[in-house]
Amino acid sequence: MAISHPAARPANPRFSSGPCPKPPAFKLENLAGAAIGRSHRSAIGKAKLKEAIEGTREILEIPSDYKIGIVPASDTGAVEMALWNLLGCNSIEMLAWESFGSGWVADVVSELDLPDVEVKTAEYGEIVDLESVDTDSDVVFTWNGTTSGVRVPDGNWIRPDRRGLTICDATSAAFAQHLPWDKLDVTTFSWQKVLGGEAAHGMLILSPRAVERLENYRPPRPLPKIFRLTRKGGLIEGIFEGSTINTPSMLAVEDYLQALRWSRSVGGLKGLCRRADTNLAALQNYVEKEPWIDFLATSPEARSNTSVCLRFTDDDIGDATGFEKAVTGRLEAEEVAFDIGSYRDAPPGLRIWCGATVETADLTALMPWIKWAYQTEMETGKYTS
Repeated sequence: MAISHPAARPANPRFSSGPCPKPPAFKLENLAGAAIGRSHRSAIGKAKLKEAIEGTREILEIPSDYKIGIVPASDTGAVEMALWNLLGCNSIEMLAWESFGSGWVADVVSELDLPDVEVKTAEYGEIVDLESVDTDSDVVFTWNGTTSGVRVPDGNWIRPDRRGLTICDATSAAFAQHLPWDKLDVTTFSWQKVLGGEAAHGMLILSPRAVERLENYRPPRPLPKIFRLTRKGGLIEGIFEGSTINTPSMLAVEDYLQALRWSRSVGGLKGLCRRADTNLAALQNYVEKEPWIDFLATSPEARSNTSVCLRFTDDDIGDATGFEKAVTGRLEAEEVAFDIGSYRDAPPGLRIWCGATVETADLTALMPWIKWAYQTEMETGKYTS
C-alpha cells in the first residue's frame, strides 16, 4: 500500500553540512560590488579583505588583541598551519570523537611524528572525558563534530592559568555557538560552513599567547611558504590585515561580506545562535515523538545545533548503509532534501544542517518527508533482515 506524500514541502531543500545553505537574503545581484578583475593587493582589494576580518571580529565578538587572518585551503589549511607552526615544544593531548578530529590525530602522530602525544578518543555520538584533559599540554580538538553531531558543551574544563595552548577547529560552531575566547588560543573555521560562504578560504584566529609562541618557537621542520606565519622571528602582520598569503577569490570575499551583513540584520551572534537553537529545538520536538529515529549524540548537553546527526533505531534494518542511501535517494528525487546522508566515515544515518541560514519552517516541513521515505523503504523489505 502506497504511503501518502506529506502535504507541505520545504521551500529550500538545501540542508547540506558543507557547503552549507546560503542566508535567506542571498541574491546574486548583491555581489555586483565585488572587486572582480582587481588585484587583492589593490586599495579596494585590501579594503574588502580588511572589512571581512573586522566584520568577523565584530559578529563573533573576538577580543581586540586577537589576530584574525584569511588563509588558504579552507578550515583544513588553517588547522594545518597551526599544527605545523606551533606544536613540538610541549606535550600534546589530541581529542577526537569524529572524522575530522581523527584526521588531526593522524597528522600529528603519523605525519609530524611528534613525541609526547596522548590521544583521547570517543565513539561517534559520544565525547571524551573533558575533565581528564590536562591543559598544561597543548590540546587539539574540534568544538563541534561536523560528522558526529556532538559539540563541546562549554569551556569550563580549560584552565585560565593553563601553560599549554588550545587549538580549536570551530568550523561548524562559529556563528552558531558562543565560543569562550579567553579559553581558546587558536581558533579556525571556513567560509563555506555556518554562513554558507564559498569554499577554499579559511580563518585563523590567534590569541596573544599563540602569537607569543609563534615568535619564540621555531619548529624543527621546514615550513612551506603557504604555511609560514613568521619572518625573522616576528609575526607577519600583513596576513592579519588583509595581505593574504596567496590570491583569494574576490567574488568569494564579497559573498562573505554579504553573509556578514545578513548576520547583523538578524541580531549578530545572539541572533545567529538563537536561530540555530530554534532549529535544533524543532528537530528535538519531532524526534522525541517518533520511536523509529533518534539522535546520534547520546548526551543532550553535547548535542550540536548545526550538524545534527540522526540514526534509524529499527533493529530489523540489516543493511544500514543501503537503507540510508535509499531513504536519502527518495528525498532527493522528490526535491525535498539534498545532501543529508551521513558522512562517509560516520555510522549510517542522516546529517541535517540546522545552522542559522536554515529556516525553521523548512525543517518542520522536512521531518514528515523523512518519515515518509523511511516507511516507504521499510515496506519494500529490501534492507531488513
